[in-house]
Amino acid sequence: MLDYGSLQAVAMVVRTGSFEKAAQQLSVTPSAVSQRVKALEERMGTILIVRGQPCTATSEGELVCRHVEQVLMLEQELSSTLPALPSKRDIQDRVTIPLAVNSDSLATWFLSAAATASSSTGYLFDVIVDDQDHTTEILKAGRAIGAVTAQPEPVPGFRTYPLGSMTYLATASPHSGRDISVTD
Repeated sequence: MLDYGSLQAVAMVVRTGSFEKAAQQLSVTPSAVSQRVKALEERMGTILIVRGQPCTATSEGELVCRHVEQVLMLEQELSSTLPALPSKRDIQDRVTIPLAVNSDSLATWFLSAAATASSSTGYLFDVIVDDQDHTTEILKAGRAIGAVTAQPEPVPGFRTYPLGSMTYLATASPHSGRDISVTD
C-alpha cells in the first residue's frame, strides 16, 4: 500500500518548486517533507525529485504526481456524490490536470472552454503548448493526461473525442517577401 502523505509531499514539492513552499502548503516542517520524500524514494528504489531551484520531477516523479492528481479527482468526485464527506476546495487541494494543447486552439477556443470546465469542476489546468501533430507524444511520455491533437487514433489507454474542425484562411499582403522601409 502506498503512503499518500508521502505521495502528496512529492506532488507538492513539484507543484511549488521547493521543499519549503511545499511544507507551508502542507502545514508541516520542511524537514518532514524531506523525510517523506526520502522515505518514498527509498521504498520505490528511485529518485522522484531533482533537487534544485526549482525542484522538478524525474520521469518517475511525474508518474507519481499524475497518480496523486488522479486520486484527488476520484476523491473530489466521491465527495460530490456522498455529501457526508468533506469537500476540499482550497487552492492547494485543487486537482491540476496537465493538458497538451496546440497554439491555434489556445489562441481561439480553448481558454474559454477551460475556464468553463474549471469553474464547474474546480479543476485547474497545466497547459503544455506544442504542435497538434506532437501532442500525442506528450501523452505517451506521461507528461499529460489529455491533449488536443490532429491524430484520429487514440494513444493506448486513452479515448478520442472529436472536438470539431478549424478553418484556416490563407492571407498575404502586397508587401510580403520584400523589405519595407519607412521614411519621415
